[in-house]
Amino acid sequence: MRALTSARGQEEAVTVRRSESADAQGIDRLIGPSAVALFGRVNVIHLLEKANLAVTLANGKDEIVAHASFFDHPIGDVVDQTRWEPFLQSHLGAEACTPLNTLFLHLFVAQKDFAAASAKKIMRAVFDAVSELEHVCLVGPHVAALEPALQDVFEPLQRATEAGPRCSALIGHRHRHCPKLHIRPARVEDHDDLMDIFEEQAKLLPSFDRPYFLAELLDSQDQKNHAAVCESDGVPVGLVLFTCDVDLNLLDELFELSFLDGFQEPAASTTRSSASPPEETQSTGHISESSNVASIQAFVIDKDYETRSVDFIPYIFNFFPDLDFCIISVPTTSPEFPLLQSFLRVPPRASRSPPRQLYVLHRAGLSVVEVRPAAAADRPAVSDLVTGLRLSGSLLRDLDRVYETRRDPDGVPLQAFVAQVLGQVVGVLILRDEQDIRYLCARFNVENFIYFSHHGAEEHAQVLHLVLKRCCRPSGRHLFKEVLRLARRSCLFHRSYPPSHPGQEDSCVHHLDFVLDCAVPVRPRRQIVYPLEELGVNAPSRQITEDQAPFALSLVSRKLTLEPKVTVNARIVVVGASDTGLSFLEVLCLCPHLRFHNLTLVSTHGYPGDHGDHEDVGFLSTSHAFSSRDLAQLPLHSCVTVVTGKMVGINRKSKCVRVSGGAKVPYDHLVLCTGLQYQVPRPTGVDPSRSWPGSRYTGPVPSNLFTLNDLHDCSAARRWLRANFVELEGDAVVYGSGVDVFTTAEALLGLGVRGGRVHLVLTPPELPGASGLGDPVVEKAVAVALGEAGVRVHRGRLLAQMNDGEVNPEPLASVTFASHEEEEPLLRLRCGVFLNVSNKGVDRDAFQSINNSFLVFDSRLVVSASFHTSDPAVSGAGPLTKLSRCYYADEWSHANFNSKEVGRDLAAMLLPLFDPTLEVAVERPPPDGGRLVPLYKQPKVKGGKLPGGFNYLHVTKPPPTEPTGAQQLQDGGIVTGRPETGNYFRLQLDAGELVETLTCLSLKPLPFSNYLSLFGKHQQLLGRLSSRYQQGLVHDLHSFFTQSCCVSVYLDRFSDFQLELQQINSNAVGAFYVYLSRFETEEELSSLRSSAVKYLTYNRNLLPMFASPGQL
Repeated sequence: MRALTSARGQEEAVTVRRSESADAQGIDRLIGPSAVALFGRVNVIHLLEKANLAVTLANGKDEIVAHASFFDHPIGDVVDQTRWEPFLQSHLGAEACTPLNTLFLHLFVAQKDFAAASAKKIMRAVFDAVSELEHVCLVGPHVAALEPALQDVFEPLQRATEAGPRCSALIGHRHRHCPKLHIRPARVEDHDDLMDIFEEQAKLLPSFDRPYFLAELLDSQDQKNHAAVCESDGVPVGLVLFTCDVDLNLLDELFELSFLDGFQEPAASTTRSSASPPEETQSTGHISESSNVASIQAFVIDKDYETRSVDFIPYIFNFFPDLDFCIISVPTTSPEFPLLQSFLRVPPRASRSPPRQLYVLHRAGLSVVEVRPAAAADRPAVSDLVTGLRLSGSLLRDLDRVYETRRDPDGVPLQAFVAQVLGQVVGVLILRDEQDIRYLCARFNVENFIYFSHHGAEEHAQVLHLVLKRCCRPSGRHLFKEVLRLARRSCLFHRSYPPSHPGQEDSCVHHLDFVLDCAVPVRPRRQIVYPLEELGVNAPSRQITEDQAPFALSLVSRKLTLEPKVTVNARIVVVGASDTGLSFLEVLCLCPHLRFHNLTLVSTHGYPGDHGDHEDVGFLSTSHAFSSRDLAQLPLHSCVTVVTGKMVGINRKSKCVRVSGGAKVPYDHLVLCTGLQYQVPRPTGVDPSRSWPGSRYTGPVPSNLFTLNDLHDCSAARRWLRANFVELEGDAVVYGSGVDVFTTAEALLGLGVRGGRVHLVLTPPELPGASGLGDPVVEKAVAVALGEAGVRVHRGRLLAQMNDGEVNPEPLASVTFASHEEEEPLLRLRCGVFLNVSNKGVDRDAFQSINNSFLVFDSRLVVSASFHTSDPAVSGAGPLTKLSRCYYADEWSHANFNSKEVGRDLAAMLLPLFDPTLEVAVERPPPDGGRLVPLYKQPKVKGGKLPGGFNYLHVTKPPPTEPTGAQQLQDGGIVTGRPETGNYFRLQLDAGELVETLTCLSLKPLPFSNYLSLFGKHQQLLGRLSSRYQQGLVHDLHSFFTQSCCVSVYLDRFSDFQLELQQINSNAVGAFYVYLSRFETEEELSSLRSSAVKYLTYNRNLLPMFASPGQL
């Protein structure tokens, strides 16, 4: 909060922040006749959508005190937005104004008493936020008297010629509001002023802790080591220590310096064109003793002036005129400070992960990057720029099309722009008109960032190609801002296709990091599975319903071009590609204002999305958390480094994870999410009472024994079966329990294996993980289907011997099973292949890594309610973990809950460590000594293909304990259909008439996304389902939920509509639903109708089956 003083001396505490769309109403109330006379009539929402920078002052009650909107072009049609620069220079004498250093005020409003103070406060904030900004102009067609508040911050521009349109023309300069700092050599007498700043920020400088260290440094300056201070009003407010004595061998060993040509040798003379950008070359592996680098050793500045940190940079290069590079290294855990935004991050070498992050700036970074439309004469320079890049031929072909027809082969318009520094082309960007904007809005949450209705169809474009030299990457936002202005666009979209769809990628983007630094990732939306045949002409357009190849989407809009991201260099390592781990990474990668540079996933078989879908591969059931399409629509491939291998050790002292194969992965924050895996069963011997069935098997694993844990294992088993089993003789033994036994049996039958060759051996139901199918009707149907297929089922058995007790059972030819029932004889089966889905527990290597690192392990990794282990740098989540016994809640663990929801909660707990807008929660026990256990609301989901060709889905609320056998179903369930007819559907309501369990068994494909959205919905929201069922009007739930009246419930925005209804009806009962019958007053009914119409109108593209008001 900052103090604002009115003309009458009244003080008001205000917050200076970027404007939000929610401010529109408050801003509109401040617009008076004088503002209209000067700025014209404005649509505030439209203004906020298109402004490059909008600033609001709000008081403690969140009331709008003042607002200003800034654009990169003048108001109205005084001059074309692409040609204002020559107009200002030739007609108004503003030769110093360039697109880089100038913004234009399009609206200023304020409460009358605070107008003057607000104008100065906003101008100071704008110059603070945009370091390269030097001028703010007010140029528009409306000639009117200037408000006194603006007279204090603007001065008239003198017309250089009488030609040109009549307009208002004023300018405000940086030096009146936020002047550049004066830089001079540091002196010993600066010691006391600087020590005050050092003491404030000592946490950033832990190495400088001895007495009088600063005085010694200031007194020991020489030709190679220098110190400089920045002054404000004659008082030192910052210090930088820099040197040209740099160990290049160490830097080259740790960081990838191959693209920095000239990094190793100094300039020959000061008169050469040293400001030219360096060429990007491959490293020769030789390091010269002489360097071309100045290194910042220490840097500190008062927080009130840190946005002017860039003023040090010209001084450093002037002090070392023969050097072309400046570097700075910071700890990976250090928060980013404004100075680093002018530098380029240097990636570490693939085999190294140093505890510090290196940043570099070339002298060319001080030069202005000019952006203009590409001309035919640029063709040779662009060709040289993209030589050797992947898909460079595609870029050059599209560039030629711009020169020839300005259209691609499909007739879609193209535009091309180049970026240059000192006349040298350093970048090229080619745009294509966005033809699929309706598809993008339907498939991604684009409207989280823009109001689509305020952007014309012609204002959307796709980034087709983008190449920019690395040394110019800090100017990337300026490049996008200029391209949007020159191309007359408001939004740019970039598609990133996963490696599994290489044929779809035709864009040359070098480097993708450049796009990720400037664009915001757009979250994919949950999709409705439309019953197209039933809807007929009322279905959404084919442009929306037809699938395209999956891709991750990024967006750059005008209002995002001056909103830098917070860079996070902390090394975050996630072990385990489980639903929990992937959900955690999803949250981090989709944070629009954070850019995580060091996310690492340690996965046994690499990236999980590269192995296909459960529906295609089979064998295992699925939680429907992440399909391969879901993963392809997330920016995980672009943001996360995947290390293939198993965790075999944790060194907590040196903070690194050892991976099979010898690799070491250093971390600052380690997240363990390995989950539970099926283990190779250990034979109990012929007397199972003398052996613990959960014992680990440590002997050699036969080549025809497959333990199935993920899609990689299933794909390998499928390939082996096709090559070595399906067409041959021999029996298949499936051993285990639960849904996976039956889905594995169906996969074998689907491969063409005769049922008579398949044995299902089910473990005793009291063993861990021996849960059933959740419904006795389903279990009976599966048993009948297995019998009809000839599959033999053996229940209550444990593996006793392999190959009659041989030490090395290779290959596995027979297996013997024993029973807990003493009178039961041993069961010996011939075995051509053994498929194991039993003995689920913590992986042996994961257990040893956790145990040997002395983390608390009590049958599971012990964590607190906030996911902390006994090591503050190590967190755990998912089925791998259990809550500490101090919670007295052994019946609850993460395994009871939806793993995707647990992963998101884990991310919410860790984000405050990196996000400056969030407060770090301090875990303190309640004063009464009680400890709360976190509970989650999302359902547990199981699905798969069962014997008989049944598509199976079971959704239920999180149980307090893992059930054994079929769950006890309550009376009053809504049941339609029968397994024999392939349309069984059971829906269970709780005491509040909310859907708490649903079970489907169908011979037709199930609309999983639709059915999952039914969980937690009140039956009245489902068309008064309960009363209709009791009246005998619902005969088939599958058909009932394909009715058009139910489609709106499946929309991802329906939950927002529910919350709105709750706010309307204060009598609503419960936190997650409303009784529609409780809307009693005419006012409530009117609000209900209005909200429903808004909901249907706003989502008209996805819900065309509902009539809109204009159609009634």
